[in-house]
Amino acid sequence: MSIVVREYATLTCDTVQESSMDLGIVSPATFDWLLELQQGWKGKAELLSIEGKKRLKLCSYVGYLQSPHGEAIEILPKTERDVPEEPANLRQLLHRMLRSALGVKHREASAADLLRSRDPLHEWVIGQFLYELAELVRRGLRFDYQNIEEESRFIRGRLNMTRQLRQSPGKATHFHIRYAEFSPDRLENRLIKTALDVAFKLTTAHKNWRLANVLSQHLVSITSLQQPLRQFERWQDNKMMQGYISIKPWCRLILEQLNPDFQKGKHRGIALLFPMERLFESYLKTCLQQHLVAGAKLIPQASRRHLLRHIPSSTSNNTSQNWFALQPDFLVIQDQEHSAVLDAKWKLLDQSKTTSKHKYGIQQADLTRCSRMVINT
Repeated sequence: MSIVVREYATLTCDTVQESSMDLGIVSPATFDWLLELQQGWKGKAELLSIEGKKRLKLCSYVGYLQSPHGEAIEILPKTERDVPEEPANLRQLLHRMLRSALGVKHREASAADLLRSRDPLHEWVIGQFLYELAELVRRGLRFDYQNIEEESRFIRGRLNMTRQLRQSPGKATHFHIRYAEFSPDRLENRLIKTALDVAFKLTTAHKNWRLANVLSQHLVSITSLQQPLRQFERWQDNKMMQGYISIKPWCRLILEQLNPDFQKGKHRGIALLFPMERLFESYLKTCLQQHLVAGAKLIPQASRRHLLRHIPSSTSNNTSQNWFALQPDFLVIQDQEHSAVLDAKWKLLDQSKTTSKHKYGIQQADLTRCSRMVINT
């Protein structure tokens, strides 16, 4: 069973009400799982807020949730207030923003890609990963020399003289050898194989499952990793690995978030969630970079200025101290005399609140932080 809702929707286990994009009806077991998920949530922002015994309100996260009982909840962006929205259009918006956040180049959508816009987010992510892996296999995987030490009946490479001299007389016909084998079993391919195992286990879409099954045959000689995230920083990005650039972000996303064992204890599930504020900032960064004038420079999260300069009265040398570092979302520098400070806000404007008191639902706190940065930079 799949439930499709928007940001800030209400989830309830009360079956008397009618479901919509702003109200999702879940089973009592899934409701309890969501409560447990909220208690163990490690995100910076709150995932859910409790509104009574049978109601939960989603916060500004989008993505996909699947309870251990098989019930799925797809959370899409909210771009209109009190207006029914087409889920396919919201999925395409989410896909576009997610590509920007991952730094993946946009490719023209085919008919199959348009059909995939109806799939849940995790199936779309798996499909993107499998597409990039299929392209990588078609071009050819990177091989590397692997140092191997083993005991063999034949001499290959060099003898390990230290171990050979300690060989017992009963094994005189065996040789301890060392050699380098040109093999695809390098770290990057092992991380990809581990991500493929996760995708193959989680996907229920027929096309994804069939492609994952075919690709697993091509990677059968590559061994998976037990703790892949600890080794991901060793991924090489040199000139010889340029063909792996496109698949790396999808591989990391699957290994980091599409992990059914992310929770401890008996209640496990899938949580592929993204905070809309950060997702919107990444998307806006890409859009701004595409429209910068020649010579302009975009600096995200610039922190070179401070809110105030303090001189303690107890010091004799009048040494000043910089307090409260300013960190605007974007700093655009056109030249030495012209610069602009931008603060990104993912906020839905209320067209019905047009008075000076309500100001389209914009709060004073939404703009105070940005105005302080403008004054002090």
